[in-house]
Amino acid sequence: MEPTPALRVLLVDDEELSRLRLRTLLADCIDPPAVVVGEAATAAAALQWLTLHAADVVLLDIRMPGMDGLALAARLRAMPRPPRVIFVTAHAEHALAAFEVEALDYLTKPVRRLRLQEALARAVQRRGAAPPVSAPAPLAELPPAAPVIVVHERGELLRVPLSEVLYLKAEQKYVTLRTAHRTLLLDDPLAELEERLGHRFVRIHRNALVACSAVAALERRRWLDERGGALGGETEVWAVRIAATDEWLAVSRRQLAGVREMLAAEGL
Repeated sequence: MEPTPALRVLLVDDEELSRLRLRTLLADCIDPPAVVVGEAATAAAALQWLTLHAADVVLLDIRMPGMDGLALAARLRAMPRPPRVIFVTAHAEHALAAFEVEALDYLTKPVRRLRLQEALARAVQRRGAAPPVSAPAPLAELPPAAPVIVVHERGELLRVPLSEVLYLKAEQKYVTLRTAHRTLLLDDPLAELEERLGHRFVRIHRNALVACSAVAALERRRWLDERGGALGGETEVWAVRIAATDEWLAVSRRQLAGVREMLAAEGL
């Protein structure tokens, strides 16, 4: 079997130390092999480099002087054979926007070699495939994409439409994302998710966010914990019913007023 040709990688980051770390990590990546063929400190310099040279993958920061990484990724989509984009950034809050410009992966700093190798392996799988968008519109004309939550599931990246998410619940070290048909695990803290998701979700408890559109009712209910005792010593608590699954989720006293306000706004 012939060895896999090394991936040609362009590094785009305004911080020289970040580029140095990526070069070091890439030198240790044997499966798949990768070689740095160019570096750029700005998006403009990267575009200029790509007019003269070819790259299979661009490891791309988001926040840079001038044009940011998201805008550059959108410009790259217009190339006849665009390189695959893997974002490498310290800012996790841009993950939704990153996948709207067809990013292959989204790595947060400090990058681990294993995660980088997983992303590069995905690039090898797609090397030579047709671009995801055959004739993309200019950036200003791109239609708005439906918002999604990005989930890592068994080495794959899933984009779950926000419209399908019923609730998010913190349980031990993870956050459970629930849709009508499946349950997924997230690494993101619940507080960070609340900030990113905005008005579409309401906090009903310190460990739960619920989609406003998913709530069918708010009622007083008898509530027992797993051991059969009353939750918090109470025989009744307020709870919301999730219409799609017919589940009941407890509402804390602290969040009750906000939940009632949301239901009034929804006409319930």
